[in-house]
Amino acid sequence: MKLLIFLLLFTSLVHSADYNIGPDYALKNIADAPWATLTAGDTVYIHWRAAPYREKWVINRVGSASQPISIIGVSNEFGQQPVIDGNNAVTVAGLNYWNETRGVIKIGGSNNPADGLPQYIIIENLEIRSARPAYQFTDDNGNIATYSNNAASLFVEKAANLTIRNLTLRDSGNGLFIGANGGQTENILVEGNHIYDNGIVGRFFEHNAYTAAINITYQYNRFGPLRSGALGNNLKDRSAGLVVRYNWIESGNRQLDLVDAEDSSVLVNHPAYAETFVYGNVLIEPNGAGNSQIIHYGGDSGTLNDYRKGNLYLFNNTIISTRSGTTTLLRLSSNDETAHVFNNIIFNTASGSSLAMIDGSGSLNLNNNWLKSGWRDCHCSPAGTVNDNGNNIEASDPLFLDFGNQQFALQSTSAARNSAGNLMPAVLPAHQILQQYLEHQNVELRPVDGLLDMGAFEFFDNSNPELLFQNGFEH
Repeated sequence: MKLLIFLLLFTSLVHSADYNIGPDYALKNIADAPWATLTAGDTVYIHWRAAPYREKWVINRVGSASQPISIIGVSNEFGQQPVIDGNNAVTVAGLNYWNETRGVIKIGGSNNPADGLPQYIIIENLEIRSARPAYQFTDDNGNIATYSNNAASLFVEKAANLTIRNLTLRDSGNGLFIGANGGQTENILVEGNHIYDNGIVGRFFEHNAYTAAINITYQYNRFGPLRSGALGNNLKDRSAGLVVRYNWIESGNRQLDLVDAEDSSVLVNHPAYAETFVYGNVLIEPNGAGNSQIIHYGGDSGTLNDYRKGNLYLFNNTIISTRSGTTTLLRLSSNDETAHVFNNIIFNTASGSSLAMIDGSGSLNLNNNWLKSGWRDCHCSPAGTVNDNGNNIEASDPLFLDFGNQQFALQSTSAARNSAGNLMPAVLPAHQILQQYLEHQNVELRPVDGLLDMGAFEFFDNSNPELLFQNGFEH
């Protein structure tokens, strides 16, 4: 028996391999790696080179929790990521997969490799770009084809236990697209990426990120403006079990569009569908960026039975609007949606009366937020309700460290210091506030200096060495 166990362990070790692609290695091109036969523990390193890799391919293999399959970009000495460019790319020979017009790198959905559910995949540290009309590519049959409007830099048709980390996704219809695929897509981590410059000019249907899955977490990402003239949202999601925490999300038609799983009854009926957690983020609504609503929660398909009809927990975010006109924090799609809004800093540069909490419907429970004096329930006669549960601070200026340079940490004299309330039991213990966003695409432990501050950043006294030690900061 001991011999059998040893042989099994030895075999698994032998079969895992590293493949290095780059100008200084035997494998010069993406096509030189064995994409159709990767096994658990294999790692493909794609090294930076001066010219982009103009190749496209599918990933459809299975790793394990202890031995994932990893595709890792290796930056040059200046930190430049390897570039995978979809414009004039050629599909890797020997691979055969459908929906080639939908992305540069695709995960799941192929004939070769044989179709299955790709699992335990890590893709990290690459710049993936240029999947949209009128860009073209050469498909697996040698034909010239044009990307569709809804093509993505990274197109995930289906996957489980997938980590998407430190990618730059840009210049495509969607930067990131993830499909639910009947509920097969689950346990997705989107971490530390830079997603910007996506969308189609004049269209509302393509976004920086457009996703649907069971259990998906966005953290430490930087979402920038969409392509100039594109009308889509920054992050649009239809998932069950959605967590959006410690991100920087700037511009877009809406910063967050969290709507119904319109084509997946599995997601609609999933226990996690009715709870969404959004915390520790910086959300920025610039002047003229599109819709005056910052967040939409509920649904947009028109099939009301599929709407989220649950609870949005929106807490300890720093939310900024520089619109010259009106701003609305939340559109709740129906009176069956409820938002619990607490411990946020919600600041608009226009008059306080230009800021409203809801668009008309739903229930919003408001407590322990910093708000500009004169805010309103709605720029309308609402069918829903705003319940002011107290302990909100109303003033003219939250006293950010340097508003003009987007330094949204607090000054020592800010009234938002030590003024947050206790977290709701419904968000604990999984969603305790332990970290804060670090510019850019990084995170640090949130200082602990007594009571919790409002907003995404805790005041930090760097003259206190005990505080530095307590939180693990080493300088």
